[in-house]
Amino acid sequence: MKKVVTFGEIMLRLSPPGFLRFSQANEFEVVYGGGESNVAVSLANYGVPVDFVTRLPKNDIGECALMEMRKRGVGTDKIIYGGDRLGIYFLETGAVSRGSKVVYDRAHSAIAEIEPGMIDWEKVFEDVAWFHWTGITPAISQGAADVCLEAVKTADKMGITISTDLNYRAKLWQYGGDREAIMTELTSYCDIILGNEEDAEKHFGIHPEGLDVHKHGHDVNAEAFLSVCKQMMAKFPKAKKVITTLRGSISASHNTWAGVLYDGSKMYDTRQYQITDIVDRVGGGDSFMGGLIYGLLKYPDDDQNALDFAVAASCLKHTIKGDANLVTVDEVEKLMGGDASGRVAR
Repeated sequence: MKKVVTFGEIMLRLSPPGFLRFSQANEFEVVYGGGESNVAVSLANYGVPVDFVTRLPKNDIGECALMEMRKRGVGTDKIIYGGDRLGIYFLETGAVSRGSKVVYDRAHSAIAEIEPGMIDWEKVFEDVAWFHWTGITPAISQGAADVCLEAVKTADKMGITISTDLNYRAKLWQYGGDREAIMTELTSYCDIILGNEEDAEKHFGIHPEGLDVHKHGHDVNAEAFLSVCKQMMAKFPKAKKVITTLRGSISASHNTWAGVLYDGSKMYDTRQYQITDIVDRVGGGDSFMGGLIYGLLKYPDDDQNALDFAVAASCLKHTIKGDANLVTVDEVEKLMGGDASGRVAR
C-alpha cells in the first residue's frame, strides 16, 4: 500500500488512575500520544507504511516517545532533534455527568520552537502518496504554523494527496496568530478535509444552516450537515471530499457516533453507534482519520466502505485506554459486519 506521512507533536500524557480527580492523585499513568502520531499508529496497525515527522528533545523523555512510535511500527527516521522538552498534557477522565478535563503544559516544547528550513520536506516526501496534518500543529506556535505551511506547499507541488483534521482546540492559539487566516491558507491546499461543526464554525465561521447543534445534541440528523459540507467545498475548491464526524454526548460515559462524507455531488452517511461505558474517548477523532485514510487507500472507488470503516474503527477506539487506536483490520471489519457482541475469541 502507498506510503503516508503525518506531521505534528507527540506529547507525554499524565493521567490520574481510573476516574480520580487531579486533587485525589498520588501518581499518574504515562501515555505518549498526539493527534498526528495517533493517526500514524492506526495506519501502522492496518499495515500501511507510515512515517511520523516531528521535533523531539535529545533526552530520555524524547527517547521514550520515539520508542513508543517504533514499538507500534511507525517510521521515525525523518524525525529531527532539538529543544529542551517534550510537551505534556494532563488528563482527568470524566464519568457520567462529569466531563473530562485537559491541562496543557506544552509551551517552549521542542516542536513549539521549530523554524522553517529545519525539515527537508522534499526528502521527507520521496515515494510518499499521502500527507496528513491537523489544526493542532499551527495552533502551537508561529514557527509550527510556518513549517506546516512549508509542508503543504511542498506536498502540493509534488502531487501528494493532502488531508487535514481541522481539530479546533480552545485552549491553544495563545501566541497571537490569526487563526482564521492561517487555517484558511493551510486548508486551501487540502484534498480531504475532516472536521465537526465546531471546527467549521470556530475556524471559518461556517455552521449548519437552520440548526443549533448545541440544542439538538445527539438527535442531530446527518442531513443537517450537508450545508456545512457544501460551504466548505465552496470555500476550498481543491477539496475532493469533506467529512464530518457526528458525536452526540449523552454523558461522559455514553456517546453516539456516526459520520458523513460529501464528494461534491453525493453525501454518504453511516449507522449511528451507541458507545456506552466509554473507556477512553481521547483520540477518537484521530482514530476516525486513521481509519478514513486507510479506507480511501484500500477502497479508492468506494467512499461508503471507507466511511463505514472509519466510523467502526473509531467506535472501537473508545474501548482502548490511551491516545492511540490499537485495533486490527479484522476487528474493525467484524464490527462493520454487525458483530458488536464482544464475545471472547477462543
